[in-house]
Amino acid sequence: MGKEFRGTIADHPDFDAGSDAEALYNAMKGFGSDKETILDLIVSRSNAQRQEIRAAYKSQFGKDLIDDLKYELTGKFERLIVGLMRPPAYHDAKEIKDAIKGAGTDEKCLIEILASRTNEQMQNLVAAYKDAYGRDLEEDVIGDTSGHFKKMLVVLLQGTREEDDVVSEDLVEQDAQDLYDAGEAQWGTDEAKFIMLLGNRSVTHLQLVFDEYQKIAEKSIEDSIKSELSGDFETLMLAVVQCIRSKPMFFARRLYKSMKGLGTADNTLIRIMVCRSEIDMLDIRECFRLRYEKSLYNMIQDDTSGDYKRTLLKLCGGDDDIAGEFFPEAAQIAYKMWEISAMTKVQLRGTVRPYQNFDPEGDAQALRKAMKGFGTDEDTIIDIVAHRSNAQRQEIRQTFKSLLGRDLMADLKSELSKNLERLILGLMMTPAEFDAKMMKKAMEGAGTDEHALIEILVTRNNQEIQEMCSAYENAYKTSLEDALASDTSGHFKRILISLAQGAREEDPADMARAVEDAQELADACNAESGDMEDKFMSILCTRSFPHLRRVFQEFVRCSNKDIEQIIKKEMSGDVKNAMFAIVRSVKNQPSYFADRLYKAMKGLGTDNRALIRIMVSRSEIDLFNIRKEFKETHDTSLHEFIQVETLVGDTSGDFRKTLLILCGGED
Repeated sequence: MGKEFRGTIADHPDFDAGSDAEALYNAMKGFGSDKETILDLIVSRSNAQRQEIRAAYKSQFGKDLIDDLKYELTGKFERLIVGLMRPPAYHDAKEIKDAIKGAGTDEKCLIEILASRTNEQMQNLVAAYKDAYGRDLEEDVIGDTSGHFKKMLVVLLQGTREEDDVVSEDLVEQDAQDLYDAGEAQWGTDEAKFIMLLGNRSVTHLQLVFDEYQKIAEKSIEDSIKSELSGDFETLMLAVVQCIRSKPMFFARRLYKSMKGLGTADNTLIRIMVCRSEIDMLDIRECFRLRYEKSLYNMIQDDTSGDYKRTLLKLCGGDDDIAGEFFPEAAQIAYKMWEISAMTKVQLRGTVRPYQNFDPEGDAQALRKAMKGFGTDEDTIIDIVAHRSNAQRQEIRQTFKSLLGRDLMADLKSELSKNLERLILGLMMTPAEFDAKMMKKAMEGAGTDEHALIEILVTRNNQEIQEMCSAYENAYKTSLEDALASDTSGHFKRILISLAQGAREEDPADMARAVEDAQELADACNAESGDMEDKFMSILCTRSFPHLRRVFQEFVRCSNKDIEQIIKKEMSGDVKNAMFAIVRSVKNQPSYFADRLYKAMKGLGTDNRALIRIMVSRSEIDLFNIRKEFKETHDTSLHEFIQVETLVGDTSGDFRKTLLILCGGED
């Protein structure tokens, strides 16, 4: 029995190459062209049928169909339609040729194609390149690239990856150990070992090697590649690993990055939609929804326009936002993602560390001098405060009081203003004082900042929450629980109060209990009664994060649904946002914060309060990890994003300068 067809474009049942050729000829005859006919006809035929139409067009009208389409159409729509008319191997050959011609090389295009093609596709590509350009593809790649990046591309170009599905357990263990020994276990990296194994072993074998590697290294192969390799070679090896794990997920990531942010990378969008429409577009759609909580269809709809958009949507084939269940490929990926999340031991790293030659008296004197007399020396204040750990800042506060008889916080408040004042004062508070202040600010005034309340209560551990509650009562003479009760209502109030107890379990995962919890959540989703929120709250607000990772993994198995998609579909408002934040934090907390930072800065205006809150509170905990996740998801560094997005309203640049010091470097 053959593998189930997972494309969106198949052979047209009543196909007649001659009449299709005539219809296209008539659509381009005379003044102007009938774009709708061209679009509808070409997108509803398979690539093999399009080649027959092209041959019929040539024999009936003595003209080349692609030349006529190029003449009649323009812009992105033309590139998309012409791309659909080329045989797949010749389309790949054209993309590679365009990637390496001229002054610069489009390494991302090279990586995407060469990391994702099967042996047969690779061999067809090499032959098509020779036929179309009279040149040897390997020689052209060698002439345009260098180092380990070049070596791995050449290995992939051979199209000789092992294809045997029979796997030797001993060899799996040996390869996993060899990869560990080549990187994590030694000073320096044996790149040749990575190239040999990742470039030649079969997909099935490598999937098992990656699982075994995770057990040995207590981190994923992707995390090791990020720490051991760099530049284009790192990007290529990550692409190879992602394609080994799941090509649909690899392409879903590429599609997302092609459309998010300002402007669309249309060449990438066109290339993927053309080349995967008859292979695995249904699986790509599912993976897209799984990873980005939005359908590919909707993102294309929001990001493109006109005939170009209509063609892309037809290739996409449908909207998945209305669905809740997984196709088999996506269910397996979702299950695996939770398993990796459960097994990975992430080493959290901040960006601010204790200052080596710390002198609290010298710092206190320097700060006083910076604020004395006419004008303020902001550079000195920033340099001291941003380069000291929080514990050292508390020493400076005490020394300032005992040495100079003054309140450092009051002096800073009178000398600084706006966002710089809020940022510096935030850094000078203890973490508990700062969180308490942020909770108070979120509930002050006419409107409540529910996102801030959720972010703080979901991401703090029990001790941090208990210390924050004490600091809140000390500063504002009322309990945080009472403040939450008077400012929120319904299920949302109950969720926040539950989290504010700081009583989440701290045990490791209990697999038997995780299966029971997952089944209870699945049953609650299907129940007629309205107690779904209660059941989700009783589990998501109380169980430990390691345990919840296993619960969410088992939820996929017993319901064939994605916990994030269920929350999005079945819940609404603040309850949905709170539950969603818990799931995202359980899965990958640095990634959750990276997303919060991106949302705080993108679009019109910056949410400076959110930006300050996260940069201050995470700078000594996991801001380095957040930076890595930001770069991975948004294809730009957090450092660069802050530089660009905080220009508005920061006339002196001091606010931006302090944020960049906290950020800790360019990725």
